Amino acid sequence: MGRGPKKHLKRINAPSHWMLDKMSGIYAPKPTPGPHKTRDCIPLTILLKNRLRYCMNATEVKKIVLDKSGNIKIDNKVRRDTNFPCGIMDVITIEKTGEFFRILYDVKGRFQPHKIDAKEAAFKLCKIVKKAVGKNNIPYAVTNDGRTLRYQHPEIKVNDTIRLSLETNEILGWYQYEQGNVAIVVGGSNKGRVGTISRIEKHDASFNIVHLIDANGAKFATRVGNMMVIGKGKRPAITLFKDKGMKRGIIEEKKIKGEFMSFPKL
Repeated sequence: MGRGPKKHLKRINAPSHWMLDKMSGIYAPKPTPGPHKTRDCIPLTILLKNRLRYCMNATEVKKIVLDKSGNIKIDNKVRRDTNFPCGIMDVITIEKTGEFFRILYDVKGRFQPHKIDAKEAAFKLCKIVKKAVGKNNIPYAVTNDGRTLRYQHPEIKVNDTIRLSLETNEILGWYQYEQGNVAIVVGGSNKGRVGTISRIEKHDASFNIVHLIDANGAKFATRVGNMMVIGKGKRPAITLFKDKGMKRGIIEEKKIKGEFMSFPKL
């Protein structure tokens, strides 16, 4: 019988989107409890080592993260935890190199750091997952990354997305969950795809379904909980990857790489 929280994570049980190989040890970095769930985050160690390639091993990660000068900032706060969970829309700042990255999903559902400029690194997008009235009749809203915002604008509804300043923690604006706005899928089999909301199916006592159309005209659908509005109209409030969240087939990918129907010369 287990006593207390688990402190280890076997490599074979780690989420597949971390893309860890099986033969490099028994264990994987277990994310510290924080703003994102284990299955919906990537530890800072893997981000620095496997994605950004700033480190060769975990010892070098510790030297960078635990340094007194505060080399790594996540959402404008210095973090010295090597296993801190980084999730969707988080802004990573590396002070000494002057680089800024936003954590996003690619169209294959894997976390990838997307390089951004200092102006865009000043804010992040947060989805409203709950609204309530607390003690002393104080209205508050809870975001997808665990923030509690008090006295928010009364027109902000659940499933809307707010634009949050990382310096002052103030709401700079919001994007409504409605037909015609652009959204990104953050869960399910369409994870990482970006499209415009074409219609919303409402189901009583079940999950509401959102239908989206991407820039190529391809249609796909997902649950409301797996979707996040990222802009007004067809224009996203953040910069995206080169493919703009459009999923390609195997043949299209091969054609782009120049490998389609290419036979070896005998």
